[in-house]
Amino acid sequence: MAKTIRSSGHEALREALIAARKREGLTQEQLAKRLKQHQSFVARVESGERRIDVVELVVLARAIGVNATDLLAATDAAIEPDHRI
Repeated sequence: MAKTIRSSGHEALREALIAARKREGLTQEQLAKRLKQHQSFVARVESGERRIDVVELVVLARAIGVNATDLLAATDAAIEPDHRI
């Protein structure tokens, strides 16, 4: 079974989240306040220390002000065709 925590798809998702947050002019602290979380939560997600599920992805995308499908598209493009679960 392939590990996904440091896979190209996971890295692409992290990078897409960070880029979207910065594009929207948000700091980690500002995003955390929108999520009613601590800044360390956002830092753990962005560093890859904490994985997120699909529902959390939608909530994060809404808090940032972007469409979750755009974040997923970047992830999809980075996943190797033969990647296994």
